[in-house]
Amino acid sequence: MALKGDRYELQTDISFFMNEVAERGGMASLSTGGSGAAMDQSQALATYAATGSGKVPLGILMNDMVNIDLTRQHINWYKNEVQKGGKVTLLRKGYVVTNRLQGATPAAGDSVFVAHSGNLSKTDLVGQGTQPVVGVFLSSPDQDGYAKVEINLPVTRKQ
Repeated sequence: MALKGDRYELQTDISFFMNEVAERGGMASLSTGGSGAAMDQSQALATYAATGSGKVPLGILMNDMVNIDLTRQHINWYKNEVQKGGKVTLLRKGYVVTNRLQGATPAAGDSVFVAHSGNLSKTDLVGQGTQPVVGVFLSSPDQDGYAKVEINLPVTRKQ
């Protein structure tokens, strides 16, 4: 589990699909965009980018993406599962408690950057000073590796 129940969802987005198996709690990035409002266009795709460099952060993934045989079992709605290729919920503004952390141990007040594979970091691990700040850490990690993170998107790109 990459998200705990302690969260505040001020703004979410349901405009994007995701075509990969993924665990909730990481920062999804823009893979391809749709046209117009793009509410039901399958080309509007989010991904956990292998490297966050140059990617547009979309929000924290709030669903577990699974690839199961739906003729043999059903989606577990209580675990907020979505079948691979389905529409996802992305947190744009609010806070979550996640363990999708990478790099040096953050402290409360540190900036949040997107790291490799959708992880979050207190330093710009992939952009050599060009990655945008997507939020702020509200705590340091606990003994299980979970930290409270406030997300505030969209971001203004650094110059």
